[in-house]
Amino acid sequence: MKIALAGGTGFVGSYLTEALKQKGHEIFILTRNTQNKTAADQVKYVQWLNDGDAPEKELEGIDAFINLAGESINSGRWSEGRKKRIIKSRTQSAQEVNRILHNLKESPNDVIQASAIGYYGTSDTKFFTEEVTAAGSDFLAETVYKWEQTAHEGKLPNCRLVFTRFGIILSKNGGALPKMVLPYQFFAGGKLGKGIQWMSWIHIEDVVKAILYCLENKKIDGPVNFTAPNPVQMNEFGKTLGAVLHKPHWLPLPGFAMKMMLGEMSMLMLEGQHVTPKKLLSAGYSFSYPHLKDALEDIY
Repeated sequence: MKIALAGGTGFVGSYLTEALKQKGHEIFILTRNTQNKTAADQVKYVQWLNDGDAPEKELEGIDAFINLAGESINSGRWSEGRKKRIIKSRTQSAQEVNRILHNLKESPNDVIQASAIGYYGTSDTKFFTEEVTAAGSDFLAETVYKWEQTAHEGKLPNCRLVFTRFGIILSKNGGALPKMVLPYQFFAGGKLGKGIQWMSWIHIEDVVKAILYCLENKKIDGPVNFTAPNPVQMNEFGKTLGAVLHKPHWLPLPGFAMKMMLGEMSMLMLEGQHVTPKKLLSAGYSFSYPHLKDALEDIY
């Protein structure tokens, strides 16, 4: 297959690129700057999101479009300016994907659009599957709602649109996990906030495998929760992480301290949601890492 991949040089995109190459696909990575990026077997870099760019000229004949582009939410405090950039980076990339699709002579059959479980809002007591249609009311829920709506507005007839609602992705090389490990490495790990907040996580290997699964299984469409089938509460996560690292889990970090350090961004650790992947399981997907201990042991 010929696949356009936006965000192919990012955290998830770099893993996905390697998996697509192994499957023998031809990949067109959309990037703002193609300088110092050398095309290789199966991979070509296409410039986009700059004035005058016309990536559609190089994307004729693609079979699928995967959009993972968007500014990271966990790399700095959420100032008002940064919150606007986070939303803009997602809606702008989705708008550009729509524009490209509408300008291709023959549109692809499949579009996979990154999203997040932040859509549901946070709760200690509610359980969420894809059957929940109402979005939450916090900043992340607003961001994801606008992100998905923008992508949906440009949906073409006879074109399948999948939203990959990512949970907290576990990997040694990116995402939130390295920051969560840091206190344990200094023997200062412990309960974060109240500790009962749910953490809906997924191993990076399952992220990539599930994207490929959605690409190949044409009956899957709409929102798809990318979370392992066994969420855990934050205190259990910390205990399991400490055990895997052979480090103590003993020093609690109160919520007010995290809010002082991180501001509104502290909600990523202090709030959570119990999300399960009903669509993936119903479609027959088999998780490589359905249980947290096995996932962390593989990573560390």
